[in-house]
Amino acid sequence: MPTPPAPALLYPDVMAHGSLAAALRDAAHGRLDAVPLSSSDIAPLMRATVDSVLPHRRSLHVSAGPWERRWSICGSEPLQDLALVDGSTDNLAEVGEAVRAWHDGVPLEEIRRAAPFVHLTGRFEVPDRDPAQLAESEWRHLRCEAAELEYHWRETHQALIETAYAEPALRALYPFTSHWALRFATDTRPRLTIVGPMLSARGDGEYEVSRSLLANDLGRFATAQEAVAQAVRHLPSGLGPVTLGG
Repeated sequence: MPTPPAPALLYPDVMAHGSLAAALRDAAHGRLDAVPLSSSDIAPLMRATVDSVLPHRRSLHVSAGPWERRWSICGSEPLQDLALVDGSTDNLAEVGEAVRAWHDGVPLEEIRRAAPFVHLTGRFEVPDRDPAQLAESEWRHLRCEAAELEYHWRETHQALIETAYAEPALRALYPFTSHWALRFATDTRPRLTIVGPMLSARGDGEYEVSRSLLANDLGRFATAQEAVAQAVRHLPSGLGPVTLGG
């Protein structure tokens, strides 16, 4: 198996500064002087983190690519540890702009304006941890993810997500995917009390409804509407509003 190049070969400038955090400060020309950046003790040339002034944001993680000169970021929310922003670039100064905006509590859309390489996952911030809003945030993430897919079955998967979202009985639940199958829960992560069947978009353009990944027991359908209707028929009765996972 090939061995990645030594970090000193890809990042001689970072090595000259002693750490990725120090290199970021230099590339930012003073804009990060008051920002509490830190580098990993294990891999100081390859990892850096910055906290945010907002309590509903985890640290933003900056990682250097092991095979090519490139940096990636990931910033998540603390309750479920799900990404709000990610992205990658070969411009360290752009990374500095994203770091500064995340630390300062700039709204997510404005972080992308400050650093255009930043990708928004579709999730939005829910400071009060309202479970209904957390479910809506996850629905928005799944819809954005489906629209951005580059696989040949993007259209069928997107149709499944949008059709399920349009169905009130399913939209009221917390959605998530497992092996690209759409599933539902009555509470948010990290608990995820799973309820009802799962729906899958197949590569041949059909849709499958089943009780588990290996079951294939509730039918295949030609349209997303038929599959969603079948899933709704197999939901248990008496489901209440989504609750906060323990």
